[in-house]
Amino acid sequence: MEESRQQALGPRIAVAAFDGWNDAGEAATAAVQALRDAYPSTPVADVDPELYFDYQYTRPSVRTDGEGRRVIEWPEATLHRPADPRGFWTLSGVEPARAWKGFVSEFVDALLAEDVTGFVTIGAMMSDVPHTRPIAVHTTSDDELLRNQLEVDRSRYEGPTGILGVLTQAAADAGIPTLSMWASVPHYVAGATPSPKATLALLEKLSDIAVREIDLGSLPTEAATWEATVDAAAADDDEMRDYIRQLEETRDTWDSPEASGDAIAQAFERYLRGDGPGKGRPPR
Repeated sequence: MEESRQQALGPRIAVAAFDGWNDAGEAATAAVQALRDAYPSTPVADVDPELYFDYQYTRPSVRTDGEGRRVIEWPEATLHRPADPRGFWTLSGVEPARAWKGFVSEFVDALLAEDVTGFVTIGAMMSDVPHTRPIAVHTTSDDELLRNQLEVDRSRYEGPTGILGVLTQAAADAGIPTLSMWASVPHYVAGATPSPKATLALLEKLSDIAVREIDLGSLPTEAATWEATVDAAAADDDEMRDYIRQLEETRDTWDSPEASGDAIAQAFERYLRGDGPGKGRPPR
């Protein structure tokens, strides 16, 4: 079985994440950055920002470099190639504001030129889940062979999508086996970014799917500290404690042997449709 899982995505796996709507708690982009930290890489493809980004929506930033000069940094999206064969190709940047078909075409061509054998898109969504339980990662694929080898579901979602959905479809149409992973981030800690516990969950799921060890660095410690910080914030708020207890009961029901994956899948689909977390959150 492990050999089958190793062969599922092949030896040259690319992982993609984008800022913005796809990246609750900055969990997905942090996961890609962790892969780049673990496996040094070099950029092999990028796009002209003038073609794809709206600077009034995603503004460039200014900083001072080591020599005291003012430098403008423009929105970007870049594909990196790992120097280590055990590493991952990584694609990250800002979700484009226009010309999505051209944007996707450029990067799919780059993936093909790099002879990538498997493509994984990762995202994170706000959801009605407790911070005290393991972060759920919803994994789907439209590729029948991948579903059988990795024992994942087929997405049933229909509705609005982001750049990850468009990239996934374009890569699949080009013949690259594709997989999508989404982590559920507790919505009541939306302001407490980043969310290292969600980043850790994404990387652990990727490691399991790719049958490849990933250096997690300090992430386990950061995740534990994050959870303890949220615990402390909720300790003095009776209403919040009661709400978290309700979420824990719901999550424990989902995780029971009698439960199927339908509840998590339905919550994921509601999020993609723009419904956001369900009812029952504590008042603000």
